[in-house]
Amino acid sequence: MENTKKGISKPDWLKIKLPNTNEYSWMNKTIRDHELHTICTSGKCPNAAECWGAGTATFMILGDICTRACKFCNVKTGRPEAVDYKEPLRIARSIKIMKLRHVVITSVDRDDLPDGGAGIWVETIKMVKKINPETTMEVLIGDFQGMTNLVQMVIDAQPEVISHNVETVRRLTPQIRSRAKYDVSLDVLKYIADAGCIAKSGLMLGLGETQEEVLETMKDLRNVGVRVLTIGQYLQPSPKHLPVQEYIKPAQFRFYKEEGLKMGFKYVESGPLVRSSYHAERHINALKD
Repeated sequence: MENTKKGISKPDWLKIKLPNTNEYSWMNKTIRDHELHTICTSGKCPNAAECWGAGTATFMILGDICTRACKFCNVKTGRPEAVDYKEPLRIARSIKIMKLRHVVITSVDRDDLPDGGAGIWVETIKMVKKINPETTMEVLIGDFQGMTNLVQMVIDAQPEVISHNVETVRRLTPQIRSRAKYDVSLDVLKYIADAGCIAKSGLMLGLGETQEEVLETMKDLRNVGVRVLTIGQYLQPSPKHLPVQEYIKPAQFRFYKEEGLKMGFKYVESGPLVRSSYHAERHINALKD
């Protein structure tokens, strides 16, 4: 993608200070002590304090090295280490220690594994449920290369919400996502929704998409049965990643939320600082009218 907006300044509505409270420090220490990978800390999420205050956190399983190299993502890429089969128990115990009421679990892509990591996904979900029976759970999965038998393994483990991010509009997908295909993502989401699960997806804006393309993507997601949608601003993690083409104004995010609700989404979280797990504890009610 051509860098047509190099050096544009970050607007005031995106200038935030990371939290520095006792609770935030305690959570950070717990995560370090248990050798966990969380998006809250590794991604320096601006919403960490709010989410932790609501009893929610996001964990990443299957290591911290991804087999893909998406041009927007700051997760390390390369040859992953061997699967840590103690990880499900460690995460489940940490959730108990942190007294989390709702948890989001995501992972790196593991295209190196025959099952794409689905087996560890299942063990993690089961272990979390066993040790934390009152904790609800959202899983944010990859596309498993479109293999629905692997998606079914996750469905059978019965997390409350199953999410898969389409990330961007159709036109930009080949430039932004490594290996992932727009229609494969839609097929995975349709499979999840058709199974009766709460299907959720997310978009990031500011990479050169048009309003028409965003609305078209929202329609595509709704047409395959997605009930929950998150829309946030893309921020360039490092000089090696794609540059921000545009900082979307808060009013535009409000417009997309209004349009999404008109389309029939149950929940639309749309704002500059919104991330996939923002207000995740609310999304388990997406099928309860």
